[in-house]
Amino acid sequence: MSDRMAASSVVPPAAGDGRSKDLLRFITCGSVDDGKSTLIGRLLYDSQLILEDQMSALESASRRFGTTGEEVDLALLIDGLQAEREQGITIDVAYRFFATDKRKFIVADTPGHEQYTRNMATGASTAQIALVLVDARQGVLTQTRRHAYILSLMGLRRVVLVVNKMDLADWSQDRFDAIAEEFTAFAASIGIDTVDAVPVSALTGDNITAPSDRMPWFTGTPLLPYLEEVTVAEDAANAPARFVVQWVNRPHLDLRGYSGMVHGGRIAVGDTLQVLPSGRQSTVTRIITYGGDLDVAMAGQSVTLVLADQIDISRGDILASPDTAPAVADQFAAHLLWMDDARMLPGRSYAIQLGTAMAGATVSRLKHAVDVNTLEHLAASHLELNEIGVCNIALDRALPFDPYKDNRHTGGFILIDRLTNATVGAGMIDFPLRRAGNLFWQPTTVEPAARANLKGQRPAVLWLTGLSGSGKSTIANAIEHRLFADGRHTFLMDGDNVRHGLNQDLGFTPEDRVENIRRVAEVSRLMVDAGLIVIVSFISPFREERLMARRRIETADFIEIFVDTPLEVCEQRDPKGLYRRARAGEIPGFTGIDSPYEPPEAPEIVLPTEALDPGAAAGKVVDLVRERGLILSNGWTLPSDPFAL
Repeated sequence: MSDRMAASSVVPPAAGDGRSKDLLRFITCGSVDDGKSTLIGRLLYDSQLILEDQMSALESASRRFGTTGEEVDLALLIDGLQAEREQGITIDVAYRFFATDKRKFIVADTPGHEQYTRNMATGASTAQIALVLVDARQGVLTQTRRHAYILSLMGLRRVVLVVNKMDLADWSQDRFDAIAEEFTAFAASIGIDTVDAVPVSALTGDNITAPSDRMPWFTGTPLLPYLEEVTVAEDAANAPARFVVQWVNRPHLDLRGYSGMVHGGRIAVGDTLQVLPSGRQSTVTRIITYGGDLDVAMAGQSVTLVLADQIDISRGDILASPDTAPAVADQFAAHLLWMDDARMLPGRSYAIQLGTAMAGATVSRLKHAVDVNTLEHLAASHLELNEIGVCNIALDRALPFDPYKDNRHTGGFILIDRLTNATVGAGMIDFPLRRAGNLFWQPTTVEPAARANLKGQRPAVLWLTGLSGSGKSTIANAIEHRLFADGRHTFLMDGDNVRHGLNQDLGFTPEDRVENIRRVAEVSRLMVDAGLIVIVSFISPFREERLMARRRIETADFIEIFVDTPLEVCEQRDPKGLYRRARAGEIPGFTGIDSPYEPPEAPEIVLPTEALDPGAAAGKVVDLVRERGLILSNGWTLPSDPFAL
């Protein structure tokens, strides 16, 4: 260890029973290369929590990957991934525990690189306080503002501005004051109430555990003593009672309990709780823990509740006091941080996890994006990676929730890509859309099954997808003709025809293409309810939208038909001259040329049109329709057959 590093003050190791100390969770964030990992390494070292074998490994890693010359690189204590050490950046969130004689800590070291902003949001979701690092030479950057804005969305109202690398800024008070003033003004504009600024050098240890002789002008508290003494408001204990069900606990026939965590307030034996979204009520008879029964469970405790009544309760339900119950709705407004390389498109279907509940979700409207530098509201049709927007979310069923500002556990959610199961977005609920509660399904006397039986058939959707010029429309027309000749009740929706009417307001941007298919899927569902066999002929280039359409037609057969024709063959045919114009640059965003087509991965039937003429292709589809039993009775014969089927 160099003299420069050893000169810093050292806090003795924790003594006594650590269980009596309170725990502070904090996060370090900021732009790349601001010294977050070095700062945490310094805190660990000065708390004497680096074991001898860890120190030996650190010295070895410093010789190989270090950026501090002959000195030990403390950042390598946190940057454990090979890629992190090679590139000198933090990629993943690193959680570390350490303790002093006054307090226990869990710190989340989060990446500063813009590409990994989603990982920073993950770390912020459980933090009580945030350390925002700024390089004294660089000042407040765009990524600094982005991280601060995310902190405000995550409900953090107290931030420590750590102006690092003061040794490289000549320990200048003027530089520190300018950075602190700029950041404090920005923080106030986004709702962060308190900013405490500390000038430090994580490398040399100045102002980390003891006041720095090099900065006598700073009269505040050094960083570690500040963290030991800071009081973080805990509102959970005084919040309305919230119990989120994780699983139904049935160890034997004589006990049915509901296991989960109390995420707000207190729950006592004898309390009346309301189960949401069902609205049923019952009384708590037991509160079970591993160590024995409790009379009262407080926020933060994981327990099993036993109720007096046998009520249908499942994972994702919330138990709450009837007087302070959360909202239950299938639509809400939210701030959304987009975390995927593929852009967010309104109308596209995702899965949502809200607490422990899962449902289908769609961004029904993107109101605006937010410029993290100016906080200006920007008109937007989509969100790119790391962009933040305000939007409306529509669910496929009503769920209970709170505004995020009231309860981060019951007001936060993630969006999940249905195909890859990757988390693509993180959101904070602002408020329920009350107008959604004014809409109800109107019951009707004639049910869809009755309409289908009257027609002697089972309704279905035959969804043809393929490139332009693949032969979809011709084959779809042949399918309908054969089914109509057999007395079936059908309707054909062709992509071009629909764009002349229902979708004439839509263009060919990715956003409009998503909306195009969403509308067609909704119309198809209505026609299925009417008992029809619906034939849909659309390029429908994106797998996600075809999957969305399949889910919308859940009450009937959905047969995906891949009209498999190579691009070069489609270009040779080019019946409408579209490929020629696209190659000439006259039609931007043309599928197959400069916009992607995603072939189906598991279609019900593939039609290779190089080997099949339209009549034979249609015959294969009709054969599959018969095999599936969609035709229930004999029909009549159409006298003419233009396709000679």
